[in-house]
Amino acid sequence: MSTGCIFCQIVQGKAPATIVYEDEYVIAFNDIHPKAPIHVLVVPRRHIPSLAHVTPDDEPLLGHMLYVAKRIAEEHGILERGFRTIINTGPEGGQEIYHLHLHVIGGWHR
Repeated sequence: MSTGCIFCQIVQGKAPATIVYEDEYVIAFNDIHPKAPIHVLVVPRRHIPSLAHVTPDDEPLLGHMLYVAKRIAEEHGILERGFRTIINTGPEGGQEIYHLHLHVIGGWHR
């Protein structure tokens, strides 16, 4: 865990978030600056700065993050209509918080 990382603080329960899913590997919560009616972040519990920092050992975690994204889309009623998944990586990739996270975005035409 990184003590200065807001996502690590959310994982530890030290910062507020509207949690929509959690298990032993990830936590998912509503984005505080949503870009769509549904905008959820899927965050690994373990601090990984970005996708550029993953290793072959992280492959199961990355697959699990995508499965959780599908599950969130289903639970929010956007699975059939469609949704976006985005992982911003690094400064030129638009990453603002340096803790790996996957955006699940959709719900424009509900």
